[in-house]
Amino acid sequence: MQINPQQPIVDIPNEQAQLYGLGDRHLVTIGQYLLEQRTAVAFTQLQNAALVAGFDVQICSAYRPFDRQLSIWNAKASGQRPLLDSTSNPLEFAALTPQKLIDTILIWSALPGASRHHWGTDIDVYDANCINQKKLQLITAEYTNDGPCAPLHQWLGIHAPKFGFYFPYQPHLSGVSPEPWHMSYFPVANQLLAQFSAVELAKVLSAAEISLKSPLLERLTELVNHYVFFVAPSPT
Repeated sequence: MQINPQQPIVDIPNEQAQLYGLGDRHLVTIGQYLLEQRTAVAFTQLQNAALVAGFDVQICSAYRPFDRQLSIWNAKASGQRPLLDSTSNPLEFAALTPQKLIDTILIWSALPGASRHHWGTDIDVYDANCINQKKLQLITAEYTNDGPCAPLHQWLGIHAPKFGFYFPYQPHLSGVSPEPWHMSYFPVANQLLAQFSAVELAKVLSAAEISLKSPLLERLTELVNHYVFFVAPSPT
């Protein structure tokens, strides 16, 4: 996989650039997805254990490069993709100020360069025994109560930490809205989080063709603290 040559070129060492979705040398292929090497090994072990327990754990999203996250952000910032509130109700694009638009996008979509999916340690999963990926919506109702992936989510809550995975986005414990489908391989992700820098991210965003650039840069430290550093604590 080659990085898109239109991505911003910034003065960041390659190993640090990987934090912001600008490098993929640390990744290996699992099916159609890319994962950080140690994450890939641990996921395979988790997947095999889940199969014995009656679950077919499959990935529906893994590594996501900067340019992909940028396209999602710009589409939402221009009204080309739907905007939802915290209860998944649609919002009117024209009624939002630039700052309100930023806050609205960040309810469900990460800021480019600030997504844990850039690291290759984080995955979105579902139970292929219970729902077809084409019908999967990645909404809380699918993973709670009588949702098709609720039994899997309960099983993962108990057993995933044995393999190094946990749920970083939990109610009242993270800036990002709760995502019961999003797991992180914390032995590596915690190390990467400790290296993350709002200063370096500012360099990346300054060089990018990103919508709402000026209001974003004005608030970047606040946004990084809330949406990057504020996550549920991982198991010890």
